[in-house]
Amino acid sequence: MAQQFKDYFSEKSDVYRSYRPGYPPELFAWLAGLPARRDAALDCGCGTGQASVALAEHFVRVYAVDPSATQIESATPHERVEYRVAPAEETGLPDASVDLVIAAQALHWFDFSRFYAEVHRVARGGAVFAAFTYGLLAIDDEIDRIIGRFYRDVIGPYWPPERAHVDAGYRTLPFPFAEIEAPAFAMKAEWNLGHLMGYFETWSAVKEYRRLRGDDPLELVVENLATAWGDPALVRQVSWPLVMRAGRVA
Repeated sequence: MAQQFKDYFSEKSDVYRSYRPGYPPELFAWLAGLPARRDAALDCGCGTGQASVALAEHFVRVYAVDPSATQIESATPHERVEYRVAPAEETGLPDASVDLVIAAQALHWFDFSRFYAEVHRVARGGAVFAAFTYGLLAIDDEIDRIIGRFYRDVIGPYWPPERAHVDAGYRTLPFPFAEIEAPAFAMKAEWNLGHLMGYFETWSAVKEYRRLRGDDPLELVVENLATAWGDPALVRQVSWPLVMRAGRVA
């Protein structure tokens, strides 16, 4: 029986697509060089398809699954990407059908034992699994202190428990694959203040705070952020620590 998934993102799927940061192209070029073939890749927990479309630059076919129909409806179309409403644990793909399986900012939400069984089922000879995640952003010392207090002290109690795996750089997760050492990848963007606030709208803890308390936690941080930022139209560089775990599927 399928497990009910924790849907933190459907309500804001358009915001999610607009304000989540993108991954560096060299990340996907590196991933594409790992498996024995490049016929098909699978993106699990694909959201609105950021990573799926990037994979399509390197693979003949990309399957992208997410349990949220709203996320799939908002996904970026691509001629080589086939989107499906399905959980990562039950993709519906044939046995031994893909060369690469990825989970981009999603593995911590999965039922690990069921998902890893699914990875082994759909992977064919020479296939690779990779999961990557990014933690708290950095801009400059003053702004980082404000965001850090907001992240920990204001909305900290409202993060789901799975968030702890992200904060730990995925080192607390089981990983039953022959691990491959990954290079360091830089994840950067250039945002104004409005884009930063839009990004906060995608945080599950912000949504949970509103649901439980009935008010908006962003009102508790926006004034201090605006003071530290200066001209809200000013574009600043934003960076994230990007963590990768990759391994060969036996």
